[in-house]
Amino acid sequence: MNIQWLGTAGFKIQTAAASFLTDPYLSRNSRALPRQPLAPEDLAPVSHIFISHGHFDHLMDVPAIARHTGARVICSPTAAHTLADMGLGPDRVIPVGKDGFEISFSGVRARAFYSRHVRFDLRLLLTTLIRTGREIPEILPLFLKFPCGQVLSWRFEAEGKTVHFFGSCGSTDRELNALASHPLDILLLPLQGHSRICDLGFHYVRVLNPGLVIPHHQDDFFPPVSRTVDINPFTDLVKGGCPRTRTRVMAVNEVLSL
Repeated sequence: MNIQWLGTAGFKIQTAAASFLTDPYLSRNSRALPRQPLAPEDLAPVSHIFISHGHFDHLMDVPAIARHTGARVICSPTAAHTLADMGLGPDRVIPVGKDGFEISFSGVRARAFYSRHVRFDLRLLLTTLIRTGREIPEILPLFLKFPCGQVLSWRFEAEGKTVHFFGSCGSTDRELNALASHPLDILLLPLQGHSRICDLGFHYVRVLNPGLVIPHHQDDFFPPVSRTVDINPFTDLVKGGCPRTRTRVMAVNEVLSL
């Protein structure tokens, strides 16, 4: 199995028989760091695109990627509606209407679990507003056009490995404990959206107890809305508090072979 981080919450996961994406977002503005040189056609071949929620940095590029790759998109009904407004036909989209939705293809079993978006805390909101300033009227339409909808986390089982992907870090303890009832090899964990995100992420690791955690979404993908997150506190917490779990911090477009 190969796992490639595409920046933000985007991953390309490849097995011997399958290739699929999570939350692929390639667009960047002129101030974004690091840069993302890939275009939608560069991601082919992929058969499926799994979406965690409908915000622009998870959904904006999906129609173009789906058209270039021929992939089907699996997402919440809200995200499906947004994609329809963007011209992606219903024959290309599979809405997830229930917790525990499941789909299998080419030796991959994918299951959706209802989750939640991280709650932006007051400190983060204030610092973001200060950074954004006069650009708010230009940026606000992005959030209005791309509503969040039901948040999904995704569990993939393939080639004897279990991978769990989160697109946002807002799950309840009840949701995490239910997921922890099954062993987890690899956790793809977003570290963005809260001033204490490293502590929140460490809680995920403690509960889920994966063999490997790969942080993502810590990049400065769309300044001034976003910022580069210092995840060193997170890696230190995992090293000291979860000795079973290895942490792998990836560079954008790096491929990890497992």
